[in-house]
Amino acid sequence: MSNNSNTIAAIVAAAAIGAAVGILLAPDKGSKTREKLKDGFDDTKNNLKDSFGATSDVLREKFTNATQSLDGTFDDLLSNVSQKAEEVISFLESKLADLKTQNAKYQK
Repeated sequence: MSNNSNTIAAIVAAAAIGAAVGILLAPDKGSKTREKLKDGFDDTKNNLKDSFGATSDVLREKFTNATQSLDGTFDDLLSNVSQKAEEVISFLESKLADLKTQNAKYQK
């Protein structure tokens, strides 16, 4: 995420520096300079839009993968807990049977 932020910051900074240098060194008339600046800003805007779109796609994919992974982990955990519960119930049933057997010895 920080790489994308750095890339975006670099693009914005480069556009600003380019615009400033263009204005200072412009041999053309003001209208042509304004047109060039507008084109430069449009290019920068499109680059930022593309960069945000790519970042959005990456984040969406990571979120989807994380959600699927979390769903799988939850299902595995639920299955494991269910198996352990069955083991505990079986253990308790066997102990209960042992207690019933021992109790039967004491009854006449």
